[in-house]
Amino acid sequence: MERKVGSSTVTAKEVKAALEKTRTLSAEEEKVLRMRHGAGASSTRAPLPRAAGDNQELGDELLLIEMQLMKAMRARAGAKPVATASSKPVAATRARDAAANPTKDKIVRALRKKK
Repeated sequence: MERKVGSSTVTAKEVKAALEKTRTLSAEEEKVLRMRHGAGASSTRAPLPRAAGDNQELGDELLLIEMQLMKAMRARAGAKPVATASSKPVAATRARDAAANPTKDKIVRALRKKK
């Protein structure tokens, strides 16, 4: 195989365009090429690529998992009490927490009887 003699200039725009088209590079290789040639990352407003690709069944499964996780996250965020200056006294909060956790309440009662 003959070695090619000559040089060419590659611009950051060309590298960026080529990187957006290719799918064979690992994340680390893509990062190195971007840093080496000064090509910025693709647009932050661009949608992320779908993990399912053209597989409709996998897309449905991933959507279902995403919906379940979002529901759990909202439930967890809604369950946390918000601390404000006008919130209830600490004793009321403790009483509410004790009622919410029967296992803890049972242990506390057993320890009180032990004294």
